[in-house]
Amino acid sequence: MADAPDRLSMASSLRTLRETVDLRHLRQIIGGLDEGVILIDPDESLLWANAAALRMHGVDRLEALGGDVRGYRARFNLRYRNNHPLGADAYPIERVVAGDHFSDVVVEVARADDPAEQWVHQVRSLALNDGDDEPPACLALIIQDVTARFEAEERFEQSFHANPAPALICRLGDLRFVKVNQGFLEMTGFERDAILGRSVYEVDVLRAAEKRSLATERLAEGRTIPQMEAELALPGGDTKLVIVAGQPIELDDQPCMLFTFADLEPRRKAETALRASEERFTRTFQMAPVAMAIGTRDGHLLCEVNASFVALTGFAPREIIGRSLLDAHLWADDSTGRAIDIALAQGALRGHEARIRTREGGHIDCLVSTEAFPIGEAACLLWAFQDITQRKATEMELVGAIEAVMKDTSWFSRSVMDKLARLRAPRPEAAGPSLNDLTPREREVLGLICRGLDDKSIARALRLSTNTVRNHVARIYGKIGVNRRTAAAVWARARGFGEEQPAPGRPHEASA
Repeated sequence: MADAPDRLSMASSLRTLRETVDLRHLRQIIGGLDEGVILIDPDESLLWANAAALRMHGVDRLEALGGDVRGYRARFNLRYRNNHPLGADAYPIERVVAGDHFSDVVVEVARADDPAEQWVHQVRSLALNDGDDEPPACLALIIQDVTARFEAEERFEQSFHANPAPALICRLGDLRFVKVNQGFLEMTGFERDAILGRSVYEVDVLRAAEKRSLATERLAEGRTIPQMEAELALPGGDTKLVIVAGQPIELDDQPCMLFTFADLEPRRKAETALRASEERFTRTFQMAPVAMAIGTRDGHLLCEVNASFVALTGFAPREIIGRSLLDAHLWADDSTGRAIDIALAQGALRGHEARIRTREGGHIDCLVSTEAFPIGEAACLLWAFQDITQRKATEMELVGAIEAVMKDTSWFSRSVMDKLARLRAPRPEAAGPSLNDLTPREREVLGLICRGLDDKSIARALRLSTNTVRNHVARIYGKIGVNRRTAAAVWARARGFGEEQPAPGRPHEASA
């Protein structure tokens, strides 16, 4: 401990320092600085603080800082950025008095009486003396308020980790990764420790990039890396197709590169599945036993035909692809083409009967069906042509034979009549006239026609005049679209009608 005379000498020296012209000049110089400056006497008392320093502590006068080092420590709580509180001897103001020289120490400062008021300070020390060998006459704590910067970095940190888009940050000084977000870990399956601290050569984010040389050149220069496709090597040995891009940023005052990624693996899998589906469709299309063609929805320009189409029509692919069905004169006549267009305007065709022309000029009866489907962005039609020429010829021969034997229906039983009627005209679906279009009396007349009765017999059975029966028969013909009795009987039998009891005066026919 210094003796009494030494203490008096020191106190006199301190008073002299506070009154010197140098201190007044120093105050004038630093008073308008943006940086905060606190001047500290070696006796630990606070000599002076400029307006910036006061503002950075939320006070408006020097005494509010505490008066001396101990008072400052009592009024302000300091902690490091990792929330670790500073000990009494670790306060920057304590270290200045202790003769410690430091720079760019970052601490969080909060008022003891109001912890909600907080700032982030970056501080450094400065010792003012008269000569190299002289003890410091005055100590200074120089403060920068970096609250806004650290708040921005905190927001960036939160958004970086919360962002589902995969991202990495590489420090340009040593090309090592310093940050990785959860999106990247989930996309690749890497553990966080397997990324942080590794270099871009160990975790190659530009692997197989389409413009790798450009990307590595931009990375070395710290410039923006444009979007490009690349393949990431995954922990299990597989790869993942991605789009990668790089954006230069600063993190903790160090130049870095922010890499962002878009996962293209779903697209690659979809494209692979699409190619496989197209290959299966192509094989099925070419091997199908039914003649088929693919054409555009508008204009019906043919894009492809299969082998069965070539065999059926005789047209080689080079002769018909690129032409419309109308231009290729595939339809037997113009009316057929117009009927097809009208039917297509109402929806897809299903078993539409049409006649087509072969390359040699012959004609083929077909059932035409269509199905709309897309190829890329183009709307197309799949045409199917089922050859029914032979079947139709056989049916016509059968119909002719049936009509010949049905001219006198009295020779056949109802069972035979039913079978012949169904062979002549299979039971229709919902289209055309129905039995509901006939009146009850007309249905009675039609039932007796099916039993082979002539007009006079029907008149006696129903107790009507012959002329009345003839009028009923004419109306029946008009409603169901026939012009003779056998056709009316066939029409009725095809609809399950005419199986009532035999007409009066006629024997019950035996079953077939």
